[in-house]
Amino acid sequence: MNAFFANGVRAALLGALLSASTAALAHNPMAECKAEGKEQIQCTGGFSDGSGAAGVTMDVISYDEQILVPGKLDQDSKLTFKRPNGEFYVLFDAGPGHVVEIDHVDIQ
Repeated sequence: MNAFFANGVRAALLGALLSASTAALAHNPMAECKAEGKEQIQCTGGFSDGSGAAGVTMDVISYDEQILVPGKLDQDSKLTFKRPNGEFYVLFDAGPGHVVEIDHVDIQ
């Protein structure tokens, strides 16, 4: 393999790696939950590049790790549920490294 070709291959690989890392950074998970009255909560999930998260898991979990409301985001990347009694958190789980937790005290 000549040196020119080898340098070209290295440059192409480096470019591909840099592009992949930039793309990974552009897709950070985002989630928020808001109270809708005293009984209902609506949560929305998505990614920092503006893409939605329809079908992604969003569960409501008690502090003793029991799943209170198993959920998946709808076509609008939303999940609406009745506010559970007691302490809980909402877990938006789009895969390894793409997890957001929202504690019940942060839901206004």
